[in-house]
Amino acid sequence: MFYTILVRAHSGLRWIVLIVLLAAIVTAFRKWQGRDEYTPGNNKLYLFALIATHTQFTIGLILYFLSPKVGWFAEGIDVGTIMKTAIYRFYSIEHIFGMLIAVALITIGRSKSRRLSGPVQKHRTVFMFYGLGLLAILISIPWPFRIPGAGWF
Repeated sequence: MFYTILVRAHSGLRWIVLIVLLAAIVTAFRKWQGRDEYTPGNNKLYLFALIATHTQFTIGLILYFLSPKVGWFAEGIDVGTIMKTAIYRFYSIEHIFGMLIAVALITIGRSKSRRLSGPVQKHRTVFMFYGLGLLAILISIPWPFRIPGAGWF
């Protein structure tokens, strides 16, 4: 029951993360190119994107230790089997590390942008780091066409 609730939450929250990250990236790009000010609203949007991403990652980390799709914790499965089986390899290695890279990029982008003084540099930094983070997320999502049997639930 707890596992199912977490899987559903993780699955649903992904859309919020993608939408908020995309909104932050588009806003940052427009503000950077328009040489606009860095407003409290921009700050809140960028912060919300960071919080949503961290929340999603935290739920995913809990699922990592509970999921039957992660081979490290399944009884009778060795490293060779994990590496040879696409679904185990994806969830045990590729998905977690891709998402870790994404969260690190987004966190670094937020941190760096807060230390910069000029609004143009702040928006450019958010655009670049959040954009790279979103790219890592899109690569690491278990798309049905990429991982047979992974499903989205």
